This record gives sequence, structure tokens and C-alpha cells, in this order.
Amino acid sequence: MPPRRRLSPADRRAQLLAVAAQCFAAHTYDEVLMEDVAERAGVSRALLYRHFPSKRDLFAALYRQVAEQLLAKTRFDPADSLVEQLTEGLDAHIEYFAENRNTVLAANRVLAGDHLIRTIIADELDALREGLLGVLPHADADEATRAAVSGVLKSWLVFVQVLCVDWLADPHCTRTELRDVCIGAVLGAIRPLLPEDPAPDWPRRT
Repeated sequence: MPPRRRLSPADRRAQLLAVAAQCFAAHTYDEVLMEDVAERAGVSRALLYRHFPSKRDLFAALYRQVAEQLLAKTRFDPADSLVEQLTEGLDAHIEYFAENRNTVLAANRVLAGDHLIRTIIADELDALREGLLGVLPHADADEATRAAVSGVLKSWLVFVQVLCVDWLADPHCTRTELRDVCIGAVLGAIRPLLPEDPAPDWPRRT
């Protein structure tokens, strides 16, 4: 084990999460052992367990961090077109999914029944839904219309999650095709509900 560096609790936690990210990205959830994470981080198992009582707690902390980072990369700006914002947000998510296949599959399949993991995913989807609601052209819509759009977005986000996870297991199309399927799905679903077309130039013509 390499000599341990003295770090503040916050810096040590960040270091452990960075090492865990590498481990969970390179190996399946079952293959990752806490003692291996500790050795790679250059700390004792006791110190690792002091920060994260179990592998599930370590993974959950990592996945919450990932969700926050992906949300930060998703822009919600009414000054930009909806398609531009969807494109950037989906590209960021799909890129992370592709580069961290084992981590994503662990969260969405191996630990799919875990309450904490489900809560992290649900919180991220709710934040994305609220952000999208804020940039759609429905400011003058009545409460019933807003509720209908919100419900559609909630279902669409689950659709995107399931579709992307399935794509990881069986990449039957390109990333661009996957992204455009997701964009086309949400635009087709919300157009009938909005007072104006949120993306009059979609689908793109070649």
C-alpha cells in the first residue's frame, strides 16, 4: 500500500469517490471489493469504512455525485432553442453512460430495487423535468395544461432512462441516433399540448 497522504475529511472523501469511480467503471458491481478500493486509494480499510460503511453506501454516494455533475451539464436557458438544450443534455448523459457502462448498469439493474439508488435517480429525473418545464413555451397555459405537460415529461424521462440502459446492453444504433430518437419522442408527445410548436424546425431535413 502506498504511503497515506494526510487530507482533510472532505478531501479524503473526494479522493475515495474518485477512486471508486474508476473501480466501478472498470468492473461490475459484484467484482468491486472494498479492500481493493482502499488499497488503490492508499488508505486502510478502517478509514474507508469510516467514510462509507458499506459498498452500497460508497456506490450511492458516487452515483449521487454523478447525478449532480450531469445536471450541472444540462442547460435550461429560454434564450436557446429547446432542441439545442435537449441535444446538449442528452449528449452529456449518453457520453457518461457509454464511458461508465458498468456503473450505469449497476445503478439501473443490479441495484434497481435499492431505495436509496431509486431516490437518487428519481431526484435527478424530477430536477430535469422541472428544468424543462421552465423553458417550454407554455407560460400562458392554464394549470391543467402545465400538469399534462409535466406528466408527459415525467414519462418521457423514464422512457429515456430505460432506452439508454437497454442501449448499453445492446447498442443497436449510434449515439446520435439514440439521442435523436429521444428528442423526437418528447417533441411528438408535447406538441399537441402546447399553444405553440416548441421546435418548428424539427425533424431536421437532410
